[in-house]
Amino acid sequence: MKITAVRLREVVGLLEHDGEFWEERLIRPIDVYPEHKAEGPGGWLPTRIDENHSRITTVLVEIDTDEGITGLGGPVPHDVAFAIAYNFRSLLIGEDALATEKLWDKMYRQSVHGRKGVEMLAISAIDCVLWDIRGKYYNAPVHRLLGGPVRESIPAYASALGFSLELDKVAQRAKSFVDQGFRSTKWFPRYGPVDGRDGMAKNEALAETLRNAIGPDNDFMLDAWMSWSVPYTVAMAERLEQYRPRWIEEPVMPDLMVEGCAEIRSRINVPIATGEHEYTRWGIKLLLDAGSAEVLQPDTYWAGGITETVKICALASSYGVPVIPHGHSVHANIQLSAALPIPSVPLVEFLIKWQTLLQFFWKSPLWPVNGDVTVPTTPGMGIEVDPAKIESERELTWA
Repeated sequence: MKITAVRLREVVGLLEHDGEFWEERLIRPIDVYPEHKAEGPGGWLPTRIDENHSRITTVLVEIDTDEGITGLGGPVPHDVAFAIAYNFRSLLIGEDALATEKLWDKMYRQSVHGRKGVEMLAISAIDCVLWDIRGKYYNAPVHRLLGGPVRESIPAYASALGFSLELDKVAQRAKSFVDQGFRSTKWFPRYGPVDGRDGMAKNEALAETLRNAIGPDNDFMLDAWMSWSVPYTVAMAERLEQYRPRWIEEPVMPDLMVEGCAEIRSRINVPIATGEHEYTRWGIKLLLDAGSAEVLQPDTYWAGGITETVKICALASSYGVPVIPHGHSVHANIQLSAALPIPSVPLVEFLIKWQTLLQFFWKSPLWPVNGDVTVPTTPGMGIEVDPAKIESERELTWA
């Protein structure tokens, strides 16, 4: 079955919401500069039209074959779409769409200067589309082709990126997550080293609020998004330990994740999770060899797709370290997780607001019920576009 086309569909739709959709952004490494610390969310977010409407513009990835099967994936941002078109489209045309190992290796070997970052995100998206084709060809969901199902539903944690950090709202929403059946929730403190002791006190107040809201038998996590430092994380962990966070996530910049996270682990009693901004089995192995984290979080849509993340999970299991994939694509993560032993992938992330955007154009979005996501049983990844949600579209060519 040969690949005949790689198409990039820019789609536009109107999202309805109650009031301000994206209330707060996360801390970023660049926030050490005052002019950037003052910036709003920005980035890959919908354009607000009025109080209750925002316009979403994104790109879907489609790969056609000579047997009439079309694979679907995404959404991806425009820079990743450009990398797919410019770096990989010509490499894929005429190739066997079922030869995922060969195609992954060819794309990786061609990307001498793109073994991480945008080009790896492009490889990941392509690989997930190819697995959608494979599932449709064999008339089976991807998890069955990977050896599953191990289970029919998978517990998720409620990731609160984009929610307000006003403490009364934090308490209300964290409690609502528990009421919805989530047994853990992750929040994104806004303060780092440049904010001094006042910022540390505000981070601690967030942790205290979360613990009081969710009670003693549920978990909360804090994601520093690469924006702390080793000394700051050690000092912060001493203040947070009494509230029993399940983990502190990505405390330091990617280039410090190996040695920095290993040092932090040796000095604190709060677990560390990292790996969201690491790529492929080779990058993850560096974290494992250094003992950098209790939990690894490669993203299926960033770290190499289904083909590579399966290898990452096997590697991590040999070290006894669980993988809880970062939550870009809930469909890809659920298909992967349903095929692997529970200790290897015990939990998945569900970004509440982010998934509202990422799954907007799907006919059947996956959404947790009582804190669990049901594994799709339709062929392929289990995604299908809902034409009714598309206001306009165009194909991006980039010859």
